[in-house]
Amino acid sequence: MKNPNDGYLRGRLRSLKYAFKGFYILITTEDSIKAQLFFALIATILGFYFNISSTEWCLQFIVIGLVLVAEAANTAIEELADFVHPEFHVKIGLVKDIAAGIPTFAALISLIVAGFIYVPKILLLF
Repeated sequence: MKNPNDGYLRGRLRSLKYAFKGFYILITTEDSIKAQLFFALIATILGFYFNISSTEWCLQFIVIGLVLVAEAANTAIEELADFVHPEFHVKIGLVKDIAAGIPTFAALISLIVAGFIYVPKILLLF
């Protein structure tokens, strides 16, 4: 919540504090984020191993970010849905299923990009 006594700079710094708090909560408590960070590490190691180009690095980090943002959005929506209606409800279930589709889209896109980057390099090994 915005503090009316905060000036512009103090308000931005406070926002940054909350953003890093959310970042910390995500990477320390959410298994889906931990799993995606593990896959990001594997992709980064593969990038060094196959000596991918600067453009390929950019695309790889964009899709890694896309997946992590999608997982974070899914987590936030699910937390909000559970807060609003803790018991089972068909509509809340629908909202949570749709929210789960967000990182699914992102993961599929990341797999396609990874295919464009790594399949030609792997085929050259054979």
